[in-house]
Amino acid sequence: MHYSIVRYILGMMVKVEAALMLLPMLVGLIYREKQASVFAFMVAVCGIIGYLLSVKRPEKFVFYAREGIVSVSLTWIVISIFGALPFVLTGEIPSFTDALFETVSGFTTTGASIMRDVEILSHASQFWRCFTHWVGGMGVIVFMLAILPMTGGYNAQLMRAESPGPSFGKLVPKVRETAKILYQIYLGMTVAEMIILYAAGMPVFDTLCISFGSAGTGGFGIWNSSCGGYTTVQQAIITVFILLFGVNFSAYFILLGKNKSDAFRLEEVRWYFIFVALSIAAIALNIRHLYESFFYALHHASFQVASIVTTTGFSTANFDTWPMLSKMILVLLMFIGACAGSTGGGFKVCRVLILGKSIRQQMLQFIHPRSVSVIKVDGKAADKDVVKGVNVYLSTYLLVFIVSIMILAIDPGKSFTTDFTAVAATINNIGPGLEAVGPTMNFADMSILSKYVLIFDMLAGRLELYPMLLLFAPGIWRKN
Repeated sequence: MHYSIVRYILGMMVKVEAALMLLPMLVGLIYREKQASVFAFMVAVCGIIGYLLSVKRPEKFVFYAREGIVSVSLTWIVISIFGALPFVLTGEIPSFTDALFETVSGFTTTGASIMRDVEILSHASQFWRCFTHWVGGMGVIVFMLAILPMTGGYNAQLMRAESPGPSFGKLVPKVRETAKILYQIYLGMTVAEMIILYAAGMPVFDTLCISFGSAGTGGFGIWNSSCGGYTTVQQAIITVFILLFGVNFSAYFILLGKNKSDAFRLEEVRWYFIFVALSIAAIALNIRHLYESFFYALHHASFQVASIVTTTGFSTANFDTWPMLSKMILVLLMFIGACAGSTGGGFKVCRVLILGKSIRQQMLQFIHPRSVSVIKVDGKAADKDVVKGVNVYLSTYLLVFIVSIMILAIDPGKSFTTDFTAVAATINNIGPGLEAVGPTMNFADMSILSKYVLIFDMLAGRLELYPMLLLFAPGIWRKN
């Protein structure tokens, strides 16, 4: 382990966070709020600490997977700690544990909240809370690589440790150029949503915060009703954009190129929209009797399916009161999640497809033992290491899930449904669960132990489990 490289990366990222905090400081100044001074103080603190950590550049950039994994994991932890301090210093979230839970939920684009009344927050804190979604959506390391002129052969190790999905692929030969392309697409889509929501009559501050949450598929709302208070047209616009942000960004890169038709041949994207369409149809029919017309049933079903499958977590209705079939479909979508290479969380559609094809392959082997079958994705044979990785990932995922539920079960007074969906909502980076952590409830009443378990689950879910788990492996900390 080359600790100097890890220190340098952490320092660079803390400096980036200092720059990001200038925006909520500016919002506080515009609204003449005292919280602006707190963010100004944090800009100075992060700037100084970041400078001290990165002032001495490592002499040798010998960068291996270990450095990439540790750098990414510690970066997410460190920026979450610094990001939580403004909430504590302003007194708006006096408990550090609660402030850390809220900030981790923001950066990991989970959207789970300990806030009983989000409307008491200042504009500066509301902005920072929602802006963390946007920064974390594409990845904080990807953001750093996109904006900073960093050189060396380690960039791919950083992106590989942070990128969602069973495999990491570069859009162009250079990793930094890939990061820039991803953020250009990301920024362009975010600005487009802002403009369209503003044109639909949404206030400027709301368009910023909702667009940050939609782009990062996060789900922090600035009203206690989440998105329930917006017009039907505004809700429909949000529905469309959160679905678009759940698509693999490689598809958008292809659409920008010459062979645009190739984007529509991506198997994962096709199945993503098939899952969405079938779920909307089933839920709309199931909740038809709860609404004045089928149109409104279809509208709310569409919004909630889009919000859950992309792990955004916005809501327009209390789906915890919907019939059991609808709730079960939504819980299933929590696990499926969005596409790999998107800002969404969950198990990912591509993994579901590979698992389904693996099961089919095994069944065919039983029927025809001597036959040779190959698992294909997008018409090409899937790498055996990728298929094996998906199976191992599922085992690891289930192990973390079960252990988390067992620890949460230590605290009395909560139902199995609450504990189960609380873990599902955090490890899949969704936000709301059912019952005590439902769309109209929050995580405030969880014990300190449960909150730290869920904080770990949010980070592990966002980083695809292994980077966080490997922090506990003694071998990874040994010096080279």
